[in-house]
Amino acid sequence: MSRHHDDSYVPRHGPEAKFAVETEATLPTTKWEAEKKWALEVGLPGAPSLRDKSIPTFSRGELPHFAGINTFLKAPYLEDVRKCGNYDVAVMGAPLDAGTTYRPGTRFGPQGIRRISALYGSYSFELGVDLRESITIADIGDIFTIPANIEKSFDQISRAVSHVYKSGAFPIVLGGDHSIGYPTVRGVAENLSGNLGIIHFDRHVDTQEYDLDERMHTTPWFHATDIPNVPPKNLVQIGIGGWQAPRPGVAAGRERQTTIMTVNDCVDMGVEEAANVALEVAWQDAEAVWLSFDVDCLDAAFVPGTGWPEPGGFLPREVLKMIQVIGSKPLAGIEVVECSPPYDNADITSLIATRVICDTLACLVRAGHLPKGTVG
Repeated sequence: MSRHHDDSYVPRHGPEAKFAVETEATLPTTKWEAEKKWALEVGLPGAPSLRDKSIPTFSRGELPHFAGINTFLKAPYLEDVRKCGNYDVAVMGAPLDAGTTYRPGTRFGPQGIRRISALYGSYSFELGVDLRESITIADIGDIFTIPANIEKSFDQISRAVSHVYKSGAFPIVLGGDHSIGYPTVRGVAENLSGNLGIIHFDRHVDTQEYDLDERMHTTPWFHATDIPNVPPKNLVQIGIGGWQAPRPGVAAGRERQTTIMTVNDCVDMGVEEAANVALEVAWQDAEAVWLSFDVDCLDAAFVPGTGWPEPGGFLPREVLKMIQVIGSKPLAGIEVVECSPPYDNADITSLIATRVICDTLACLVRAGHLPKGTVG
């Protein structure tokens, strides 16, 4: 039975839903139509028995979500990384877990994130952004890390991130354990004439000098803030707390005067205000800001697939609200770390990693910081 439009009826949308419903009507479908046409050309027209003539014989593009080759969001795979600057966004994996001090498996993080990212489309209802229509994304594959040598892996990661950042593409790094925070920051900082700030989501401070006699996933910010143009006063750490905070790291942060906000601090002041404080600290006299997101900042119930789960962390909606605020300002790039698929349950840890990345991109688009060449 069909339902007819009633001019006298006004839906009782909530404010966010009203914005979402009205905004969707303004979004183009140009690239979606082009993708469907391309899929028919390269994937061959579907069987005559199919009613939907846009379905190809071979899966190409977004649909179906359960099929296809696993790149991030089913973005095109760019084999020639010399051309990454032709895209607005370049996604790379850093499959490293040589820095883990308890549960390993984060070397499989990039695979896990890519796999579950196929579940997502390119459009966010609440944010009113369609990434397909707004920006170009390429997946440039994984950095060649050296499992038996963490320092050589750091050199590889810095070289890769520097290449992407220098190209003009927005770098997204799929970790990997959090030891990669040092080489990713190093790769960006070497391309700046001014300072680089860091917004760091985590339950752990990660600011001790060494752990188990090496630079591990508990040490990235000690060494990152040793870089001359990455001052510790521009490092803000969000969500720190629990029973896994090594005292040498706490002492180093205190001595270097980093800024720390616990989960309760953020909740008590309001997560949006906390995010604004983070932006103020990270951007003070800085040329750019790097976002480092450790999935274990979320309560352990939401991220079973991580190396150091800690109860008492954020709720997903609290983190996503902060991401909306942080994404209102330009970013140098983002890394999402500590996804360990071997310990995950139903891919939920990799799913929140995907969501954080997608929401960050959408907020940068909405604020005009992406695509390249727009004014923020």
